Amino acid sequence: MRAILTALTICFAAPAWCGEDILDVLQRSQQMQLDALLEQQVDPASVEAQRVQESFDKVQAVLRLPVDAKLIVVRGPLLAVCLMGRVIAANVAIADLSEAERMFVLSHELGHIAHDHWGQLGALYKQHIPGEVVPATTDPVAGILGREASELSHRHEYEADAFALRLLRRVGASDDTPVVLFTEHLPMVKATATHPGTHQRLAHLRTVR
Repeated sequence: MRAILTALTICFAAPAWCGEDILDVLQRSQQMQLDALLEQQVDPASVEAQRVQESFDKVQAVLRLPVDAKLIVVRGPLLAVCLMGRVIAANVAIADLSEAERMFVLSHELGHIAHDHWGQLGALYKQHIPGEVVPATTDPVAGILGREASELSHRHEYEADAFALRLLRRVGASDDTPVVLFTEHLPMVKATATHPGTHQRLAHLRTVR
């Protein structure tokens, strides 16, 4: 959900979007990100993309979410992201992870969908910017909205991690799966405006029941 504050920056900095509703601005921002990712999409028929898709289908079969989520497999620096509450982009590199690790990554993104994090994000923005996106309405709330969006994003990441861990338990995978993923396959990172740090996420996962 790194796109949260990206959208915040764009809606305050793009004069061409002035006068629009904040939800339209958010939608367009994420559509732009999706369009960029589609340019990096891996051939869906490739062995690696098929492996990721198969894991995605397995997770979907267990969860049976009411939303018709779509998966695209891409190259680039991101691990995985959920856009507009329905499209998940996952890095082709996760094809090299274990099945359980791959399912954790994918179910984390599906957790954002299951918890309607996109809808919650929109509600937060709408609360602070109920009218048109113009400097008179955005400038006074930029600071508080940035802080609240960051807090919400962190909470969403913890919820998605917990959702993914519970999914692993349902399929009989080990609770150690995310530990191995975070410590052996992913770089250790500090907290950012949109994501808790690695140590924080691991500490939270240990509390999930």
